[in-house]
Amino acid sequence: MADRWFYMPLGGAGEIGMNMYIYGYGPKGRERLLLVDAGVTFPDMDSTPGVDLIMPDFRWIAERKDRLEAIFVTHAHEDHLGAIAFLLDQVDAQVYARNFTAEIIRRKVRSRGFEGVPIREIGANLEDVSVGPFKVRFLPVSHSVPESSALVIETPAGRLIHTGDFKIDDHPFLGGRLDLDTWSDVARDGLAALVCDSTNVFSTHLSRSEASVGPELVRLMNRADGAVAATTFASNIARLKQLAEAGIESGRSVVLLGRAINEMIEAALDTGTISDFPRTIMPDDCRSVPRRNLLMLATGSQGEIRAASSQLASGNYRGIRLGRGDTFLFSSKTIPGNEKAVARIMNALSELGVEVIDDSAGIYHVSGHANRPDLTALHTRLKPDVLIPMHGEHRHLVAHSDLAVRNGLVSRVVINGQMLDLASKKIIPSECIEASRLYLDGNQKIGSMSGTVRDRLKMAREGFVSVSIVLDADTRRRLSVEANSCGLPLDRSIDLNEEIAEAVESDIRRARRRDLADDSILEGLVVSTTRRTVDGLIRKKPKVGVVVHRL
Repeated sequence: MADRWFYMPLGGAGEIGMNMYIYGYGPKGRERLLLVDAGVTFPDMDSTPGVDLIMPDFRWIAERKDRLEAIFVTHAHEDHLGAIAFLLDQVDAQVYARNFTAEIIRRKVRSRGFEGVPIREIGANLEDVSVGPFKVRFLPVSHSVPESSALVIETPAGRLIHTGDFKIDDHPFLGGRLDLDTWSDVARDGLAALVCDSTNVFSTHLSRSEASVGPELVRLMNRADGAVAATTFASNIARLKQLAEAGIESGRSVVLLGRAINEMIEAALDTGTISDFPRTIMPDDCRSVPRRNLLMLATGSQGEIRAASSQLASGNYRGIRLGRGDTFLFSSKTIPGNEKAVARIMNALSELGVEVIDDSAGIYHVSGHANRPDLTALHTRLKPDVLIPMHGEHRHLVAHSDLAVRNGLVSRVVINGQMLDLASKKIIPSECIEASRLYLDGNQKIGSMSGTVRDRLKMAREGFVSVSIVLDADTRRRLSVEANSCGLPLDRSIDLNEEIAEAVESDIRRARRRDLADDSILEGLVVSTTRRTVDGLIRKKPKVGVVVHRL
């Protein structure tokens, strides 16, 4: 039987975030495996209340951990490396990453209580790495975090490029660039597949260079009369450096607000990713600096509630306040799903009298992802046998696939859990697995179908009632019933807890003795009575908890 060569996403194909991709090569059922990226996404109160992180369910990998050759990480964004600590708790595999990414992984993993991370750093020479039947090479690309890379993955059956997140920027402010000539050399002898970033497929204009942002930042800070605060992604070292340099050029002292920004800059300096960063002052020194001479770089560009931006919008961050005459700049793009959280901060700042500036004019932020012209340039230069769109919602994948077809390529949309046989001429998914999610909830990992989050949503919508019943163990006679409601509307004309208790008592008196002896039947009766009573009084059907005491 011929060896099989496949691609299968577990996350990132049909959504923005949670990137996790598997490549396999070998006899069917015994393929050796390569994992590319292991990312997370973040919860929201509307759909995942109380959850800390969301990641792909990597059970499929854990069940085949003896076949996993290595993990390769393309760059240092949470949606590509945030799940590694949890994955390494289940599998024992070498992690390969470039220097800056490796340092961020070490810090993230240590923060989760793991030590001795098995990381091999790939230095500036970007040497080929051979693991099992795979040979892998890092290809530099421009993106919004230093040392981002695509991967060239070779097997005995052929070669492909996994782009990771990328854009074409001939003049990046910091880091490498995507060299089309080098990529053309890689594809010269044939490219079986291009697995390609789809995030900005709907952006039809040419990509702007990161270097174009700096002069605009200087102009903004020169004309601002009061203090300036700015937020961007903490990992965007190039943007942070440009913001700080613009602040210095406009006569401002720079202060860093938030742990993530401080850690990212520290990591960039420790790894030599940047040789220097403009001098900064401590937050406590801000009060002695004239407002016109102050620049604050704050975490929280996506509306994170605990971040510095959110606290400034609430009125106070470590004694620092913003008010009338000050300016707050969002030098970032709002990730889909975060619009409400970001708008909340913007409105809170506006209420304080702060001038809020976003990037609706398109001058204070440039995306790290390839726009449609960039994608077309890659399609036409590389001419892969098949274009596989990744990193995008389903509509992004479909639009990217349609673009590839218009550019003369064969393309196939592959969603999470679908396995595509790269050696087959049919180019259709050959197998499917269930691609579900894991939630980090406190220190526990729970399945998305476990019911925990569903119960929270139920309680958020309908409220909660606990009913405590005391029965005589011998006679099964009711001794007491007590109800306590939470999250239900109060009506002064109705004592809701008393109404529930009376209804439950009444139904218990009418219940058969053998039913009162069975806790499950008794609990079912109490739940039904409670929900019926509350629905009749206030049109809510709450979640009900029952405690039975037998004395």
